[in-house]
Formats: sequence, structure tokens, C-alpha cells
Amino acid sequence: MPRLTDLGHALRLTRACFTLAREGALIGIDPATLPPLARLPLALANILAKRGARGLDGLAAAFGRLGPSYVKLGQFLATRPDIVGFRVAGELEKLQDRVTPTERAAAVAAIEAAFGAPIATLYIEFGEPVAAASVAQVHRARVRDADGERDVAVKLLRPGVERRFARDLSDMLYAARSAERFEPRLRRLRLVEVVETLARGVRIEMDLRLEAAAASEFAETLANEPGFRAPRIDWNRTTREALTMEWIDGAPLSDPARLAELGFDPPALGRALIQSFLRHALRDGFFHADMHQGNFIVDADGRIVVIDFGIMGRIGRKERRFLAEILYGFIRRDYRRVAEVHFEAGYVSSIHRVEDFAQAIRAVGEPIHARTADQISMAKLLTLLFEVTALFDMKTRLELVMLQKTMVVVEGVARKLDPHLDMWATAEPVVAGWISENLGPRGRLEDLGHLAGEFARLIAAAPALLERLARRLDSEDSAGPAPAPTELPRQGLAIPLALWAIFAALVYLIYHLG
Repeated sequence: MPRLTDLGHALRLTRACFTLAREGALIGIDPATLPPLARLPLALANILAKRGARGLDGLAAAFGRLGPSYVKLGQFLATRPDIVGFRVAGELEKLQDRVTPTERAAAVAAIEAAFGAPIATLYIEFGEPVAAASVAQVHRARVRDADGERDVAVKLLRPGVERRFARDLSDMLYAARSAERFEPRLRRLRLVEVVETLARGVRIEMDLRLEAAAASEFAETLANEPGFRAPRIDWNRTTREALTMEWIDGAPLSDPARLAELGFDPPALGRALIQSFLRHALRDGFFHADMHQGNFIVDADGRIVVIDFGIMGRIGRKERRFLAEILYGFIRRDYRRVAEVHFEAGYVSSIHRVEDFAQAIRAVGEPIHARTADQISMAKLLTLLFEVTALFDMKTRLELVMLQKTMVVVEGVARKLDPHLDMWATAEPVVAGWISENLGPRGRLEDLGHLAGEFARLIAAAPALLERLARRLDSEDSAGPAPAPTELPRQGLAIPLALWAIFAALVYLIYHLG
């Protein structure tokens, strides 16, 4: 007998399916690609589509009607073309996370509950909401401290948002588990993993202290970058539910005409944006992963100020080398090297030949180099590259997928500032500089220094490791049968085991530094 919770899931999911069907989001799906049990429901759903329904073009509208949780799901799926395909991901990129804000009175009550104090003791002024999204909304406020009075932005979780998201995510998880249970072939899409990953991301986004920490860390990486900065965090007025940061006055990056009127150079800002993004990804391995034009403001000094740190991306040194060498290989039209990098990183199986892979990559690179500078899209290049590598069983790297989707967005913003932007000329100084510094003689010396440091730490920890190993052997000896006469003494075992441990650690370090 179905449980009441199962009935609740079923009813809410039926509503979601009805909304998708009415918007015509399911039109165009080939029934032959679906399990037999799903074909009749698909046919019925398409009958329900309203007149003039546009197929996949209505997907974003349907997700928007379903509410904030589904908007988040759609935005997340837009970063996973490896699961939903590039066409669906492109449609879901249209989703705008804008909702009607909660009234000021409710926001004041939430602030006072978060801090356990009257709002007058925190802010001398607290205004109406100036922006609202599915998870939080922003108010302009004013504070007084030792440095005098200043304006701040207060980001506040929307009342009841955690309960709403918990319910909807529970529905999605129920649907994913049911689908994988009734149709095992769907397990290859990892539907349960998708929903669980989304849920983890939402949980992080709902703790504004973590966003404040991301903003603070990002600001530190920008300390020596004069044209790019992040707002200062007011930690004394930040809790899990509320984040207070510096208010930024300036012109939005989305208005090139306004920027030109103020005396700024939009094409130069576009180049600075692209180069800063590449520096953050390659140099720091830590980048802003939600770089749409609404998250950039140009201040009075002409610096690009980035806001909203709810989604950040990280890539390791190995992935940074992979990205740099691929971009540089395409810039130099060295397709053989691009192919070799894929194999060296272990992203393409050794059952394939480097020569065949290089040939496939040439098919991506040459048409792009045949175009004029303003027609070359680095984001499109990476999209085509992912499509080609799928033919060679390339393993999906989630951090690289996020990086690629971020590059699509940031390149779009830069091209609105300069429609004739030469992506290769803009990127080459940053990529070539990183390769020269990190993969040349200096970089190799730094790798050796890093390896020596890791080895020294391993040696320093060896006595404690050996002691724990000896205690474990003692306990096993006392619990088990007496050792055979041919077994080595305990001290004799410890030395080769320690040497093997050190050897394994060195292999691990060399692999990850390579």
C-alpha cells in the first residue's frame, strides 16, 4: 500500500509533468529513444500541449512556472550537457532566477531572528529590496562603525525557502530513484547523483557564511590585480541567514552605451574580463562560476567589481595544465600536442591512437581558424571539443564542464562589450605566460621543490605511521593464530612496508604533478 509521502510525491510530480506537457517541452522527443513504458505517456503529454507550443523552446518557460526549485534544477542541468545534451543545455541557459521579493517587514523580522537583536542595533537604515532570486534577496542598508557611516548590501535568505526546496528536492529524488528502479537503462544518466549533487549545492548556497568565505578568498586572490576586485565582507553583520558586504556604486557591465558615456572603454573592459577569468582559472584554480552580466559592476575607478559568490568553481593543477595546453595548442594549431595532453591526463583511453584523436581535433580546430577573428568563439571551440572527445570515450570531468559553461557565459558578456573581440589574441598572453612560468624550467624547479616538501613531510610522519602499523600487527597477532616459522619478524616487515608506502606516495605525487 502506498505511503502518504509517496502519494504526495506523486501528486506534485504529476503537476510538474502537466506543466511541462502544457508548455510543449516534451514535443520533439523521439519515442524510439525512450523505454517502451514511457512512449504512451509521452504521446498523451504531447496531446495536452497548448496550441503554438514550441517544443524544447518552451522548456525554460516550463521550469520557470514550476517555481524556484525547478529553476535551480534547470540551471544546474544547463551545466551538464554530458547528461541532457547540448541542445537542451542551451535552452536551459535562458532561465532567469528572478522572483517577486518578500516585503520589507518580513525581511526585517528575518534579520532580527537571525541576529537575535533589534534591527536598529545593526543598521541605521534598512531599505526596500533591490533584487530578488529564488534563494535570497538583497536590500540596501547603512551602517555606522569606527570608520564612520557607509552603505552596505544585505543579502538575506527568503523566509520559508529551505522548507520549499527540501520538499521539491525530495520529489525530484523520489522521481530519480523510481526511474532508475523501473528502467535500469536510465542508470547510465546517474539521475540520483544529479539530484543529490544539486541538493548539496543548494545546501551550501543556503548558508550565507560560506558565500562570505568564498568572497573573502576570492578577494585575496585579486589583491595584485588592479582592474578587478570583490566587495569587502562585513563579518560582524553576517550569519547563516544574512550576509552584509560593501555596497558597490557604478555602472552595470550590461550597458556598454552607459559605460562609454562615463568615459570607459567597453572593448578594453571586455578584454580585461576575459583575461581576468583565465588568470583566475589557470593561476589560482579558483574562479567565479556565475559570470553573467548582472554580476558585474564598473566602479568609479574603472575596476570591474564582481558580486554574488553563491557558485564558485575550482580546478586542480592537473586540470589547469590540461586547459592551458589545449588552448595554447589550438592557438598554435598544434593538434598533435592537444591530443597528447588528453592522453597524458588520462582523459582518453589508451585503446585509441593519438594520431586518430589528433585528426578528430583538427576537424574542430581548422574550421575555426578559417574564420575572421571576431567570428572565433573559444566557448564554441570547447563545446565542439567535448562533442568530439565523446566519440573517443573521454571521461567526464565535472570541473571542466563547469569551466566550459562559465567560459560560454563570460565570452558572451565580453562580446556584448566588443562584438569584434579577437578571443585568441586576448587569451594568448595569459595562456602563454602561464605555460612559460609553470611548464618551463622554472615550473619544473617548483615542481621538484613541491615534491621535495611532500617527501620531507612523509619522512617526518614515518615514525608515527610505523608505530601505528606495529600496534595493528600486535593486535592481529594477539587475536589470530601464531605466526608460521617462515614469517618475517615484525621489525623486518615494518621496513619494507614503509619503503613501499614511501614509493607509492612518490608515484602518487609525480602523477598529480605531471
